Amino acid sequence: MRKMIFALLGIAAVMSATAAVKKAVNITIVLKNASTVRYEKADVDSVEYVGGKFGETGAIGMKIYTKSSSYSHDYLYSQMTSVTIDSGGGEVDPNNVNANRWTEKYNDEQYMYSLEWPRVNEDDNTSYSVKSTPDYGVTLSLEWSNTLIANRWTCYQMHNGNSAKNVTRQDNFQEDPDLPAATRSKLSDYSGSGFSRGHLCPSADRLASRDQNSQTFYLSNMQPQWQSHNAGLWESIESKVRAWNVGSLRDTLYVVKAATIDDVTIGGTKSSGVYENQKCNGRLPVAKYFYCAVLAVKGSQYHAIGIWTTHSDDAQSSTTIRSCAITIDELERRTGIDFFCNLPDDIEAAVESSLDLDFWGL
Repeated sequence: MRKMIFALLGIAAVMSATAAVKKAVNITIVLKNASTVRYEKADVDSVEYVGGKFGETGAIGMKIYTKSSSYSHDYLYSQMTSVTIDSGGGEVDPNNVNANRWTEKYNDEQYMYSLEWPRVNEDDNTSYSVKSTPDYGVTLSLEWSNTLIANRWTCYQMHNGNSAKNVTRQDNFQEDPDLPAATRSKLSDYSGSGFSRGHLCPSADRLASRDQNSQTFYLSNMQPQWQSHNAGLWESIESKVRAWNVGSLRDTLYVVKAATIDDVTIGGTKSSGVYENQKCNGRLPVAKYFYCAVLAVKGSQYHAIGIWTTHSDDAQSSTTIRSCAITIDELERRTGIDFFCNLPDDIEAAVESSLDLDFWGL
């Protein structure tokens, strides 16, 4: 992803700084154009907040002073989607206590502070893969369980900058070389299995370039799906998300799509999220449920929706998307995954507990 630094001179003239962090910290800023700016604590001298911290009433922006520059690096909150500040020891901004944080394992991962990323799994059996192109930024990011040989989730953004339709579907299914060879899915895992290679980030969401589209065909972005579900209810949900993207609901859509590979909790009862006596060609788990989480951000307005489907060998033609809609809070209870954790805590609490079906046109 190309890093873009906006020097927004004149912040100090608008309002004097009201708070400061004087110790060295890591700073990650995600801008509304989907670029990410990272300051390493070895170079950070101090941070001053103009009018308050990100998300606070009346807050305007922040000034970052580095040891390598004689001037401050100035940012307006109006041009940012998130900011994460940590000391390099796992400490995070107290306004966002559940955000993804710096650890030894992820100290080089700049992308996990973006709003689409769920809270990362920090065990040693998890890998991450981020696909991007020079012209269109990040295509998708995903969490992979090396133990279960399965995608836990794929996340990505949809906005005017990455949603052009310039090419057709490439159909070049391939292994993901960024994952361990022994624990990544292979073409042979699907051959003759009776299951489709079901996209999570769909091909049709990424048609800006051949490279961008090809990256959706890594098998790490797939889950075994009965074709009746893949081409039925799941395809209808994919189409609905694309309709939200071209409408007036958003500046950016932040999307997570996944299938259950861990235990789920529904109505207070815990059970397996996979069909326990069935695997795709004896190797890949087959999920009982497919779901997505979508966050629409437009200016300072936030709306979110969860969609939950039962994965069965049935087109479910009578099932409506409206009937599948749930709050993000409920989706988190069912999956145990913390979605949109990089939002400031007050915004996250409000948006994840509410569901406005009229806003989503359902």
